[in-house]
Amino acid sequence: MAFGRIFGNNKKKASSGRDALPITIVSGLPRSGTSMMMKMLDAGGIEPMTDEVRAADEDNPKGYFEFERVKALDQGDTDWLPEARGKVVKVISALLKYLPDDYQYKVIFMKRRLEENLQSQKKMLLRRGEDPNKVSDDELRSMLEAHLKMVDDWLHRQPNIDLLYVPYHDVIEHPQESISMLNAFLDHRLNTDRIAEIVDSSLYRNRAGGSGMK
Repeated sequence: MAFGRIFGNNKKKASSGRDALPITIVSGLPRSGTSMMMKMLDAGGIEPMTDEVRAADEDNPKGYFEFERVKALDQGDTDWLPEARGKVVKVISALLKYLPDDYQYKVIFMKRRLEENLQSQKKMLLRRGEDPNKVSDDELRSMLEAHLKMVDDWLHRQPNIDLLYVPYHDVIEHPQESISMLNAFLDHRLNTDRIAEIVDSSLYRNRAGGSGMK
């Protein structure tokens, strides 16, 4: 089994109290399992930063756990970040580079086989009445691979970011090992028994080559 890799870059000395707590970020490509990870961390005792504007639907029946102001990071909307200390917030991979560098972050980056990601994305577009074939699979795959490489390079250059890659199918197939890894990365702050109840194999669908997950 291939578990996530932990990269610790944080060299800053933490202050005392709540300000010492980093901001936990769940990130990844769209449709990569970020919502389920948010639900797991919520169950484990880390409060999510969410406004519940985007309700659960057929694509994510257990909810999205999104915070709308995150979408304005690229416009400089960062005033909410002090409130995110000690909490977890979902930030798509394209917006990570707009996080200001005067905060400490623990980034949990969800990894998914691109074939599964593409298939899931197409189904979502079809349900929304959009054309899923505007860009060919090969073109989109190349774009996503280039994007992931760029994000990976950027993350490794940030001294204020600790990074954990989590293959989402490992969470489904090997939940206990994955939960232990998460707990260690988050300084043993999690209620691991509660998280184990959240891992739902019914969401392991949109399979490619016999395996995959939502």
